Amino acid sequence: MRQVGVEELRGWIGDGGELAILDAREEGEFGASHLFWAVPCPLSRMELRAAALLPCCGTRIVCVDDGRGLAERLAAYLETAGYTDVYVLGGGTGAWEAAGHVLFSGVNVPSKAFGEWVEHHYGTQSLDPAELRSLIDSGRDMVVLDSRTADEFARMTIPTAISVPGGELAYRIADIAPDPNTLVVVNCAGRTRSILGAESLRRAGIPNEVFALRNGTMGWELAGLECERGRADRFSPTIPATVDLALSRAQAFAEETGVAVIGADELAAFEADPTRTLHVLDVRDPAEFQAGHRPGSLNAPGGQLVQATDGWIGVRGARIVLLCDTGVRSRMAGAWLRLLGFSSVSVADHALGSATAGAPTPADPGAPTIDAAELKRRLQQPGTLVVDLARSVEFRQGHVPGAVWGIRTRLSALQLQLAAARSIVLTSPDGVLAGFAVAEVAALTHAPVHVLAGGTDAWRQAGSALAADRQTPPDGECVDFYLRPYDRNNGVEAAMQAYLSWEIDLVHEIVRDGTVRFGVPG
Repeated sequence: MRQVGVEELRGWIGDGGELAILDAREEGEFGASHLFWAVPCPLSRMELRAAALLPCCGTRIVCVDDGRGLAERLAAYLETAGYTDVYVLGGGTGAWEAAGHVLFSGVNVPSKAFGEWVEHHYGTQSLDPAELRSLIDSGRDMVVLDSRTADEFARMTIPTAISVPGGELAYRIADIAPDPNTLVVVNCAGRTRSILGAESLRRAGIPNEVFALRNGTMGWELAGLECERGRADRFSPTIPATVDLALSRAQAFAEETGVAVIGADELAAFEADPTRTLHVLDVRDPAEFQAGHRPGSLNAPGGQLVQATDGWIGVRGARIVLLCDTGVRSRMAGAWLRLLGFSSVSVADHALGSATAGAPTPADPGAPTIDAAELKRRLQQPGTLVVDLARSVEFRQGHVPGAVWGIRTRLSALQLQLAAARSIVLTSPDGVLAGFAVAEVAALTHAPVHVLAGGTDAWRQAGSALAADRQTPPDGECVDFYLRPYDRNNGVEAAMQAYLSWEIDLVHEIVRDGTVRFGVPG
């Protein structure tokens, strides 16, 4: 196994070549302390994450952990999967820190730090919760736009707000607020998407006054104000009547930041080039992507992409090509990626091509399956154990009744239950991850092991009930997920305050790091 030293890796970070730094630990462990440019690729999900993050087998890859041997295991898997330029960071995060370099806590750190940089660089205007409450009560002509995902909006939101995820804001604002005297306020849960959403509208040059809600729904609740829950108010999903105006605004921002514009033929040439990594990202709303998309593209809704680039872009120095139907959302997202420091960002117009419905999935590992009806029959007999490999927070929200939760790489914690079972059925949200775990579970039991075809989604779609338990697993066992304040069972207010302070301080931490340069690359 080839190793790279700390100073050599720092040199690689700045040399302009392609580089993926993958942290092999579980996401919760990663969130405690990691390199700024590292991307989580936990062993428990390595097949799914590697397929999404590493489309080119020749990419230079460095695997990292905290010295427990996880990086070596990830590197060995990648080499088996055909990746040819794989290294392990000698000494892991401990060696990085011992050399005097900064380690960061939290997740989506590059994007979160960028949000703070944007606020400082552009002077983004903001309102505190009390000011917004007063404006709402006064009946001011205004709109409150929640820039998070629809699911997050339904969980809790500011009174009077409507759901307009960040990538849709500049696309739809002239339809939503045609009067230039209408005040526009953008909120999220904390800070990043509020700032980026508000500044997207300002960069697009809309005539309205625009504010970010300072500290989002967390700030709202910390101020003693109540959020509303269970609402579904959202933007009209049709192409806006003002699309031409939106395109002219987005075009100006994209040109200012140096976003390239290519066509379908040039994109096809990129796709055929085996020497470069290419991330093809469709920035439309998930429902539009599901209805049809370019084969090989991944859905990365624009506002969420900019807020969490490490969820989709695994390789520094890669080519990034963004797609949408009208060119508005791709140009806005592309401009922000350029300012984030990505050097090769293009918008491909008229390149959705012969669209494929549904979401792309990794190769089927060929696991033996049973359907939801058979599982229901088996559960009526003693001895069947259902093991759910979903993320801990997903398991809390809903699982097959009687199922136990497990992390794929820590199945030894379930060894007694596995050994006592007569039949074992593995599940995960769509069943794909469960398929990769069959051999690992079979090594711990003499019982036959099957996968629930279509996973827990198929169980629900068959009309069977799900059980929910917010306390299981408890917070301390959720090492697979970096718990946000709202995900916690205890200490929520203190977690909110700590989170907001952490976000604000990131702009100072990146200065200490010395490898971070925001603004259009030279």
